[in-house]
Order: sequence, then C-alpha cells, then structure tokens
Amino acid sequence: MHEQRVAAALRARGWTVHPCGQGTYPTAVREALSRTRSALRQFPDLIAACGTDIVTIDAKDRMSSTGTSRYSISTSTVNAGLQFTAVHAPTPLYYVFGDLKVLTPAEVLHYTDHALRRSSGAYHLVSTHRAHPFDEVFGPAAARAA
Repeated sequence: MHEQRVAAALRARGWTVHPCGQGTYPTAVREALSRTRSALRQFPDLIAACGTDIVTIDAKDRMSSTGTSRYSISTSTVNAGLQFTAVHAPTPLYYVFGDLKVLTPAEVLHYTDHALRRSSGAYHLVSTHRAHPFDEVFGPAAARAA
C-alpha cells in the first residue's frame, strides 16, 4: 500500500513511475530470495522518471519509532542501498518513509556513523528531523506535470 501511495505522490508531481524489485517477481522467486542474504532482497521498489531525471525508490512504511521520532533502517538495507547507488551512479536511490519524508542510504550512514550502536549493529536509527520533505526532493504536486 505504501508503494502505491508513493507512486501516486510521484505521479501527482509529473513523474512516470514503474514498479521493480521483489514486488514484481513471481511468488516462487520471492520465497527463494527471502531465504538468502542476497542484496537483491533490498532492490528498490520503484523506478521513476521526469524529463531527463531518473530515480529509484525504496518505500519504507514501517521504519519509524513513533515514541522516539526516529527511523529504524536495517544495516543490511543500508549496505545494499550503498552498493546499489555505487553500481548505478548517477541514478539516486531514495528511502521514502511512511510520513513521506526522504533520505538516501549515504545520509542514513552519515547521520548515524557517530552514534554508538548495539553490539549486533542490526539497525541504524536516524532522527526524523534529518529527513527531507517529499516536495523538496521530487517537486510540489502538479508543478512538474507536463
């Protein structure tokens, strides 16, 4: 549902949006992939274009800690996001959270690099105040429509 909401918000800003990643795979492939540690598990959910701009989106709806005003992003997600960004540069990857705020994998790492993490290091916790408003990243609704 969150992916659809993000896609609709992008379309309202003039972006052409197409699904990609696990949501587009057949059930057997998704199930097999869920049992691996492959970075393909973390492939972006959406790809979008507006004019000559192209972006990828990883929709992260259940990643916030409402009691602490922080997003919780798994280390494996951030590592895969950094790898994806490096391999597909200059195409950016954006995490779009349930509140439609936006961060990149590099920002998540930057904002949490100084923080002490639990010994497992399983998650990065980023203040929601660090995230960018959706309109600042993708333009205001209807402003970019052709």
